[in-house]
Amino acid sequence: MQTPREILTDLWTLAGGEPSALVAVTLTGDEPQLPSSFRVAAAAQASIAAAGLAAAQIWKLRSGQSQDVAVDMRHAVVECRSERYLRIEGTPPPPAWDAIAGVYKTRDRRFVRLHTNFPHHRDAVCKVLNCKPERDDVQAALMQWDAEAFETAAYAAGGVVAMMRSRDEWSDLPHAKALAALPLISIEKIGGAAPKPWPVGDRPLTGLRVLDLSRVIAGPVAGRTLAAHGADVLLISGPELPAIPWLTIDTGRGKLTSFIELKSEQGRDALRALLAQADIFSQGYRPQALAHLGFSPQDAAQISPGIVYVTLSAYGHAGPWAERRGFDSLVQTTTGFNHAEGQAAGVDGPKELPAQILDHATGYLMAFGAMMARARQSREGGSWHVRVSLAQTGQWLWNLGRVTDGLKTEDLKGDAVRPFLETAPSGFGPLNSVSHSAKLSKTPAFWARPAMPLGSHPPQWPG
Repeated sequence: MQTPREILTDLWTLAGGEPSALVAVTLTGDEPQLPSSFRVAAAAQASIAAAGLAAAQIWKLRSGQSQDVAVDMRHAVVECRSERYLRIEGTPPPPAWDAIAGVYKTRDRRFVRLHTNFPHHRDAVCKVLNCKPERDDVQAALMQWDAEAFETAAYAAGGVVAMMRSRDEWSDLPHAKALAALPLISIEKIGGAAPKPWPVGDRPLTGLRVLDLSRVIAGPVAGRTLAAHGADVLLISGPELPAIPWLTIDTGRGKLTSFIELKSEQGRDALRALLAQADIFSQGYRPQALAHLGFSPQDAAQISPGIVYVTLSAYGHAGPWAERRGFDSLVQTTTGFNHAEGQAAGVDGPKELPAQILDHATGYLMAFGAMMARARQSREGGSWHVRVSLAQTGQWLWNLGRVTDGLKTEDLKGDAVRPFLETAPSGFGPLNSVSHSAKLSKTPAFWARPAMPLGSHPPQWPG
């Protein structure tokens, strides 16, 4: 199996990084850190280190100064569960899941997982099942369905669910075969533009403007990471869009936040005006949703030549599932992780990974890809498109190999986590939250802006 340094080296070279830069990185800690048969901790450390090194390289481009980057494996894996450790005035998070979310059996003795944290997703499932949103009713209704037929019907109705598949079952699907041909991250030039100079500033991303159109974990983690290195990150949401408050707080550190109603022409005009002055446009909307509103990568490159456009999807941009919605827990279920982890644990049914690592690692890879593309833009010019997906990150994690007896590892307790926590004010009260685990020697990462309620700021860039 590859060492964490070898994993990082592969990520760095995939994105076009200069190999000599890797000497600046120190990786500490040993696997395993969490109870899992998969290399969750190595994936956390390598993805965060890649983003940290990209920030250090941008600082070198801007200032001529080299600096060291250090990432501790335990700190990295704690950061990849940051939502668990968030406290507001000492209060822990509420239950993470909706009442009917989770795992159920079906008529054909298979398992399905429902993701119903957003009301419209819950309503879609209940409409297909013709039942009340209560666990016993949902389970009774699912006993009238075969798993794959329900999965297909629920997606057609706008729901988000997953049938549990073994890795072999997943690998046999046409979509898995299409995905296997894709790189973990793609960085492509999509238009011509002059190189943009770096603004004046004392941090790697000072003066860079990032539009963050994302929700839940992966996309928001990318924005939080760019903010940690000094970018002006403006989170765009809509007053009617559902959100998960605790996640919004955890990933809102460092960001400005505005409401724009993209279904109105006035709202689209407002977004176009912001985009015209942006450096990075990071989005995790359902595939094609923003394109239908006039904000495809090609549209963005016309509105803002030299833009770096970052696209997050659940299942990648090729294959029959390219437009399918999804979340970390569902991708884990459908691509074989839950089945394999369950088998390793000796349980009948799915077992989740001990962190939403597909989400978190993908978020750091998004930030990494965005910074590497912006560095290329400064040298070569052009507009750029960065693409990542939860399923491609899953494919990468699977290929890192398995940890023998990893499930015997004791989970991290409070004393192990406490060194990585920090306290800061916010618009919600004092926050106790996980600090950033990539330690840069000359430009330490930190969040200069407090987490604030959605829509707290006007839709404009800071002066």
